[in-house]
Amino acid sequence: MNENLTVPMSEESASQTPAPSLAYLGDSVLEILVRERLVLTGVKNPSIESLKYVTAHAQSDAFARIEGLLTEAETDVFKRGRNCVHSGNVPKKATPAQYRRATGLETLFGYLYLTGQSERIRELFDTAFTDKV
Repeated sequence: MNENLTVPMSEESASQTPAPSLAYLGDSVLEILVRERLVLTGVKNPSIESLKYVTAHAQSDAFARIEGLLTEAETDVFKRGRNCVHSGNVPKKATPAQYRRATGLETLFGYLYLTGQSERIRELFDTAFTDKV
């Protein structure tokens, strides 16, 4: 990701950002990373391939691969996102637990983006989605 896209916030300021807002931003951060990976690897049908990354089920599984690598602060951000989900918002193809974990993951990526932690974003993305493409 291009580090020049945003002026990093302090971790304190970013932690004051509402979790749904971080998840909203994190969803787009993940989308850019997925699209970049698919284009750079020459996938023939990127819109279909992207489903391996962007569904609640895929993101929940991805979180399981990085959970043990998170710092205490990152875990706290993830939990804020996971806990902000209301049960009525769950997609038909996901369990409530998968949807909460996916939202937590998006929240974490939004937080890392706002705090300018591009290298950490890449590290976690590459580990979380190591089995894709």
